[in-house]
Formats: sequence, structure tokens, C-alpha cells
Amino acid sequence: MREEQEIEIDLLEIFYYLRAKLGWLILAFVLGGVLAGSITYFLITPKYTATAKIYMVSASSESVLNLSDLNLGTSLSQDYEELIKLRPVFNEVIDNLKLEYEYEELLEMVTVAKVGDTRLLAVAVEDPDPKEAQVIANELANVAVTYIPKVMETSTPNIAEYAVLPQKKSSPSLAKNAIIGAVLFLVLLTAVYIIRMLKDDTVKSADEVEKAFGVMPLTVIPEGNIKEISDGAEREKKKRKKGRENKNEKNDRKGRQ
Repeated sequence: MREEQEIEIDLLEIFYYLRAKLGWLILAFVLGGVLAGSITYFLITPKYTATAKIYMVSASSESVLNLSDLNLGTSLSQDYEELIKLRPVFNEVIDNLKLEYEYEELLEMVTVAKVGDTRLLAVAVEDPDPKEAQVIANELANVAVTYIPKVMETSTPNIAEYAVLPQKKSSPSLAKNAIIGAVLFLVLLTAVYIIRMLKDDTVKSADEVEKAFGVMPLTVIPEGNIKEISDGAEREKKKRKKGRENKNEKNDRKGRQ
């Protein structure tokens, strides 16, 4: 119980200490948000994302879609994702569009993922140029629906939706980065204050003496300017006092005369 009480007192002291520094903490929060927001707005190139969607199942016969086709599309969704990322698919896209990217560079721009619990596969391309993102996403979908059946010897998947020209940037998020920067600056300054407080082991009051040693101090020296109680200051006071006494004596003599 005693240890728990001491921990509560320590936390309370930290709370009051940080409350006294509230102005600086608020300033750090604001500066962090402004700095992170400025870096995001002026220094980071915005990127746009275009997404094409492929339906991963088609009828095994010319017009009939049966249960085995649906099950096949569901079970092979991960295979479809990896097949689209293969080097031959990307190299064909690069050749068709005459892109200056290498395979690894283009792969970093592309995300292939299943859409929820559906049989749709989203092929997303992130690029600083929105038009280029749209063209690459659509070409990648076209190449994928012709390449996958050759490898898997299954029915041909269909393009459910071509990518449209993105109108808004997908990254970076100005608001998100500003909040992260503000919180980061606040946490850092708070940590600095707490560390300084915990390392400060000087005794500043009678309460701290009682807490540290378990005894009450017999006397307390009041705060003041040490220069005011030095020997030189005392001699100066006596000199001024003596001068006032001599002046009073002279005034008294003049008055009697």
C-alpha cells in the first residue's frame, strides 16, 4: 500500500510539473504540426492512385457459370495476385507503353489485392502523374487477363472496371502528417521535462525534506538575496546609519543655536 501511495504521489507531482509547463507544451504541439505540415506541402511530391478491377472467374463453357467456376475463382485468388506481379507481365507493360521504368521500380508502384470477400481483384498504380497511373493500371489489367490463362490453363478472367483518371492525390496526407508531427514534438518535449524532473534530486521545501527523510525540519531559512546579508553589506548599512546619526546631531546643534 505504501509503495502504491508513493507511486501516486510521484505521478501527481509529474502532473503538476507538466501543468506548469503547459504553455511550452502547447507551443511544441503547434510548432510540430506547422513544421510537419510545411514539409508535407512544400517538399513531398503528391502521388495519385488509379485502380482497375479484374473479375477472377468466367464460365467454363461458353455461357454457363457453375459452382465449380465460382469456387475456382475464390481458391485461386492469391495465385492471381502473384501471377500479375510476375516479371513477364510487367516487362510486356513496359514495352507496350515504352516506359522508362525497370521491373523493380514498376513493381513498387503497383498494389494487387483482393477486394473484400468478392472475386474481384484490384490492380492499383500509384504515380506522381495521374494520367500515367491510369494508363499503366489499364494496360496491366489487359496484359494480365491474356497472360494468366496461358499459365494456369483456366478460363479467362474478365476486366470488370477500367481505371479512371484520379482527380485527388492519394498521398501524402497533409492532415495526418501534421497531426503526427504535432504529437511527436509534444511527446519529445514531455519526455525531456519528465527526465529533467526525475534527475533533479535537490530538496526545495520542508515537505520534500519530510518526504525524503521522514522528519520535519526544525527551522527553515527564508529565501532572499545572499548579497544582502554579506559582511560587506552589513558594513555598508552601518556606515549609512552612522552618517544619518551624524547628520541628525548637526541638525540638532543648529536647532539649539
